[in-house]
Amino acid sequence: MLNQIKGLHHVTSMAEDARTNNKFFTDTLGLRRVKKTVNFDAPDVYHLYYGDEVGTPGTIMTYFPFPKMARGRPGTGEVGNTVYSVPEGALGYWTERLGQHGVEGLKADESFGQKRLHFAGPDGDGFALVEVKDDKRLPWTHNGVDAEHAIRGFHSVAMRLRDEGATAELLKYMGYEVVDTHEGVKRLAIPGGNGADYVDLETMPNINRALPGAGSVHHVAFAVENRAKQLEVRKALMDTGYQVTPVIDRDYFWAIYFRTPGGVLFEVATNEPGFDRDEDTAHLGEALKLPEQHAHLRGLIEQHLEPLEG
Repeated sequence: MLNQIKGLHHVTSMAEDARTNNKFFTDTLGLRRVKKTVNFDAPDVYHLYYGDEVGTPGTIMTYFPFPKMARGRPGTGEVGNTVYSVPEGALGYWTERLGQHGVEGLKADESFGQKRLHFAGPDGDGFALVEVKDDKRLPWTHNGVDAEHAIRGFHSVAMRLRDEGATAELLKYMGYEVVDTHEGVKRLAIPGGNGADYVDLETMPNINRALPGAGSVHHVAFAVENRAKQLEVRKALMDTGYQVTPVIDRDYFWAIYFRTPGGVLFEVATNEPGFDRDEDTAHLGEALKLPEQHAHLRGLIEQHLEPLEG
């Protein structure tokens, strides 16, 4: 069993419109845009990162906005819901705020003894807020949401699977432990994690596989401290039979990827070097940052990309 994983690192999804996406996460949810860059494999498309003040692992939601992309079809083999942590007593505030911003899909419920508020992103993305007692992570409070109510970071992701057995075994091998089951949903947690500690598995044997598109999660990333720990994880996964990519330099972290038995794409990402490697913390997410291999295309890229504000 591995002991290097420290919880979620980031969740990456796809969107149809960059400006709408940026407005939702900054103006509506009150998160900070910590990086404005491009898709390393398609530099004519933004890669936008939202999180806390510095983009701490466990707080980072990222998006590839592909113009005019068709919406995905929800189903199995994907992350169906990304869940954020907010303080106890904050859901009344968020119900009112999200309603005022015209957010769709608002639904309150309770699961695993915690109050939740479900809502949809601009592309039908599945999200929820859950009240968590004593989440010590410091929120970003400069986009109109005060510290009493602001998002702390991720709480969990919920995966829809036709059969959760093999994925549960993989997560247990990665260091997760089964902590509870509620209405058919199995919850696993990483001991001593970074606050983004939970993965929920929902078995849906009669549901069709998801078709990816706008609003779909592309992959979910798990955090390790550094490159040495990442290489340990890579070797262990490969020894177990998983097909794992070589280490890829994503400028702000190093990444490896592999497909899980249930169909979800997993990434293992390093906490180093972080989002301040090419920008001062006070100005994160302001300038368009390009990976070295695309720097010579800056003029064309800037001409092509739609401004996020204005």
